[in-house]
Amino acid sequence: MVRRVLFVFLLVGILGSGGLVLKTRRDMIPMPASLAGLAREVAKPRLVDRFGNALTVTYTNPWNTSPLRLHHMPERLRQLFIFSEDRRFFDHHGVDWMARIHALWQNIRALGAVRGASTITEQVVRMIHPRKRTVWSRWLEGFEAMALERSDTKQAIQEFYLNQVPYAANRRGIAQAASFYFNRSLATLNLKEMMALVVLVRAPSYYDLRSHPGAIEPALGRFADVLLGENRITEAEVTRVKENDFALEDPSLDIDASHFARFVFSSVDRSRPLSDTEIDTTLDGPLQNQAQRIMAASLGDLRNKHVTNGACLVVDHRTGEILAWVSAGNNTSTSRINAVLVPRQPGSSLKPLLYALALSRGWTAATLIADTPLTNPVGRGLHTYHNYSRRYYGPVTLRQALGNSLNIPAVRAIRFTGVEAFLATLEQVGITSLDRHPDFYGDGLALGNGEITLYELVRAYNTLANRGVFSKLSWDGNAPFLAGKKRVFSPEVASIIANILSDPEARALEFGRGTLLNFPVQTAVKTGTSSDYRDAWSVGFNHAYTIGVWMGNLDGRPMDGVTGSTGPGMVLRSLFSRLNETGDTAPLFLSPRLVKIVGHGPQGKAGTRIEEWFVPGTKPDDEVPKEIKERIGFLKPMNGLEMAMDPRIPDPDEVFEFVILGATPFERVEWTLDGKIIGNTRGGRFLWQLRPGDHLLSAIIHKTDGSAIHDRVTFKVTGAGAAYSRTSNESTADE
Repeated sequence: MVRRVLFVFLLVGILGSGGLVLKTRRDMIPMPASLAGLAREVAKPRLVDRFGNALTVTYTNPWNTSPLRLHHMPERLRQLFIFSEDRRFFDHHGVDWMARIHALWQNIRALGAVRGASTITEQVVRMIHPRKRTVWSRWLEGFEAMALERSDTKQAIQEFYLNQVPYAANRRGIAQAASFYFNRSLATLNLKEMMALVVLVRAPSYYDLRSHPGAIEPALGRFADVLLGENRITEAEVTRVKENDFALEDPSLDIDASHFARFVFSSVDRSRPLSDTEIDTTLDGPLQNQAQRIMAASLGDLRNKHVTNGACLVVDHRTGEILAWVSAGNNTSTSRINAVLVPRQPGSSLKPLLYALALSRGWTAATLIADTPLTNPVGRGLHTYHNYSRRYYGPVTLRQALGNSLNIPAVRAIRFTGVEAFLATLEQVGITSLDRHPDFYGDGLALGNGEITLYELVRAYNTLANRGVFSKLSWDGNAPFLAGKKRVFSPEVASIIANILSDPEARALEFGRGTLLNFPVQTAVKTGTSSDYRDAWSVGFNHAYTIGVWMGNLDGRPMDGVTGSTGPGMVLRSLFSRLNETGDTAPLFLSPRLVKIVGHGPQGKAGTRIEEWFVPGTKPDDEVPKEIKERIGFLKPMNGLEMAMDPRIPDPDEVFEFVILGATPFERVEWTLDGKIIGNTRGGRFLWQLRPGDHLLSAIIHKTDGSAIHDRVTFKVTGAGAAYSRTSNESTADE
């Protein structure tokens, strides 16, 4: 009978143990093939500059994707972790059975859980396979730890643990923790700081040095006493640990490129695999920091001029690579805005592209343009264009018109090229923000009445610098150089524009000869200032680099008289000086196909013998100023105009003046609205009583030679109180 009972118990034990083995095998999760491979599982990679320096650090990934090698960690810190967490780490095979039995006895005596006995290997298993804390999960962790030690070395397990152990604020690993609390590398930590990293892993939130200052001190004191008892530290070190305070410091990156980083992450091809832990970029970290300091100093100097924000972009136009990207501000609320990508009015900075188009269509650098009073109908009055200095110079060459940034010749130039053609050219050089109908901008486009970004402007000037070839700007360190190339201007046209923009004599009328725009190394420079000093620009290029700088206020407030040359010009000059110090210099490219011809200045004045470059096949002008024909067609209303009736004015008194250009005061104009003739006038003006609705307006100018000119526009009038009309052909207060 006794034998039968023993047999039954033995059978139950065997079957029970067999079932336990089967359940254990079923619930165990296979270990990864390599611990190092886990760190490459990323949700978001970090960015590095062209030299491998970190531009971003992300804490959204499941693992620390920038692990340190074990031999780069301080040996004393490694020993402190072994002593605190797993003294027999190098002796067991994943589970410390002696520690488990001792912990079990202590817990039984205390009638509760007062001590755990997880080895470092078991803690690594818990990181890889997180489970709810139960007796069964502890059982499984032991078997999985033994499996892990059969597949990886002790050194690999220790390295993974020290790189991935969790801390507060989603930090992982001792290096991230040191940076978070002390803003220093592991090699610079003192004994108390190293001990803090050890104790923090026991309760990261409770002991957090920032949210619970002082909470860790008792635990540190006990740890120091234990270390002293084991002769691992001295009494003097114990005293320093207990008496000295922590010197906490907010973490920071060596390179501030947050705005650039957001641009890169928004530009990454979503189909591109993000298995890599890093993305190589083209940014030059040291240059980025230098540009940041220069911009910050300049904004500080101009604070009393009501300048809050600034941005600059530096590009190597030989490769299209972005080297520096700065967006800075004195105002916290606007400093977070990426000013490089904010559309603003460019002022005169578009003029070189306009004259490049004019050169492509037959003008030369010696073409004479009348800088004389010019008016345009606006409302019931006339708008008078003027230059920045309010002076008129009479006939000037294209070189003088561009070099001195004269407004009136620029308006005559866009009337020669046409607004639509100029818009198409701007789109070809990468300026895509100007997406309204040509009539919306009108002649004012020559003076910068649209809005573009600094990124677009630099990309456009990069085309001039790159001998007339447009290419995309690149942030990707592994992308091919000069991607998306296409020719927009000939090398000869681009050379002439660059030559004018780098010529001190060409700008002498308005700016004088001894200005900040005269650089020691030949550099093509252009400035721009928008209406009411809301935007100031300076952009230029030398043999290798293109740089653009913008200053203003992102909340729309005007500055106090700051122009492109007095504000951004200083930053531009400083950046080119920095670049010229670190590399070889050379003159700007000048096409060998250009022909130099010696001739007379405007109107053959004595003593005005000049030398000028010409594209082959063109010839000097006949010294007669170009008569630019005025634009023919509707001035008011512009195509697509929307306006609203005013409820404060009686309907019969609300009138709008139709204006069409190209009709003399003696020529008959026939006006037709919505298919019905509404009147005939002498000259191109007609007063019309407003009527709500969508309208089609057409006009026929009956010329004195018997010919006729037709034009038509559509516009909309809404009922009282809805919107307002807007004219877009006013000149800017430009330089």
